[in-house]
Amino acid sequence: MLSYKADLEQQSAKNGCGSKTLEKALSGIKVFDASQGIAGPHATFLLALHGADVMKIEPLEGDWGRVLGRKVGEETIHYLAFNSGKRSIALDLKSKGGREAALKLAAQADIFIESYRPGVIGRLGLGYEEVRRINPDIIYASVSGYGQKGPNTAAPATDALIQAYSGMMKMNHTDDGRPHRNGMIVIDGLTGLYAYQAISTALIKRLRFGGGAYLDISLAQAAAAFQAAKIMEFVDTGGRTTPLYVPAGMYETADDYVVINGMRPNHFAAVCKAVDCEALAQDPRWPTPNDRLKYTKEINEKLREAFKRFATTDVVARLRDADVMVEGVKTYGDWLEDPHATESEFYHWVETKGFGRMPIATVPGAPECPSGIAPHIGEHTREILADAGFDADWIDTQIKSGAFAESQHDSQPVPVA
Repeated sequence: MLSYKADLEQQSAKNGCGSKTLEKALSGIKVFDASQGIAGPHATFLLALHGADVMKIEPLEGDWGRVLGRKVGEETIHYLAFNSGKRSIALDLKSKGGREAALKLAAQADIFIESYRPGVIGRLGLGYEEVRRINPDIIYASVSGYGQKGPNTAAPATDALIQAYSGMMKMNHTDDGRPHRNGMIVIDGLTGLYAYQAISTALIKRLRFGGGAYLDISLAQAAAAFQAAKIMEFVDTGGRTTPLYVPAGMYETADDYVVINGMRPNHFAAVCKAVDCEALAQDPRWPTPNDRLKYTKEINEKLREAFKRFATTDVVARLRDADVMVEGVKTYGDWLEDPHATESEFYHWVETKGFGRMPIATVPGAPECPSGIAPHIGEHTREILADAGFDADWIDTQIKSGAFAESQHDSQPVPVA
């Protein structure tokens, strides 16, 4: 079997997504990744993509994120998407051998990330103060639902719960005012991005000025940060939904939907002309953008009737000719077949074990494409322990005792040209 790093490089090259640079920014950085689910693993997936050696520290039964969605063998789509490029070690943190190994790995790490409920990791002997005593310069990130302080600290949280808690569902309401959940795991994804930037910034600070850092990263705070403008707007308007301009948003066509953005003063007349309702643009009640905001409902009712007379492709062509921002509302299948997405290499195809041929999305600014290789539970247990300095006899003894587990197979997908 190929070595871990050589395997990743070979798979990327075969996929036509070889490294764009010989050096990756985080090459040589070691990450102790005790996070599970989506948010923490998303952050460490990005660290791995930029060259970090991410050691996925899993319980013997594996990351609970392995059971999210349809499962084939040990894996699910969500697990594969957020865990490629990592190594897995499976251990029992309550066992003597497991704790000994965890402390040694933490002492050798540059970054420590965990996503247990507040207080749990400390009871396992791996809290920030314990790790800092053996590794003063550690960058330690705790990812949780509500954060490390406050009345909700101990409460469990999911993406959907934080969408509800943060006001996002009420903001994203239907026409009748009913709160609506975003179908994507948007808060988990955002939290992973915020965690990645906070960890990366702390690492730069350490390289420039020295010293470690403790980072309290919560889904609740990430949701607030992402909605900063909407929260301010709520205070300013008293909660009234106020469009920025008209026309804007989604309009039904004869066969589907389009989304338009008529933000410039001349766009209103251009949209009206494109859908053959030029008289609407000449109405003396709304000569300016601010005037049109007062009549948003009436204008949109007339535009919606006009849009329904045209096919989506026709509307898109007409509005683009008029230099109005417009896009058809696509399915993921439409997007995968879109010429621009293909030519711009927004994704590449990999033949995965269990799920077959799958599109792997590329990451903006990353030095290479994601490999599509996500480790099985304990696939690298022996390798990680040996790298940390434990001898083969000790490793054998501890595995037999049940302190560690190892996978009997590797997870190399077959790339598709």
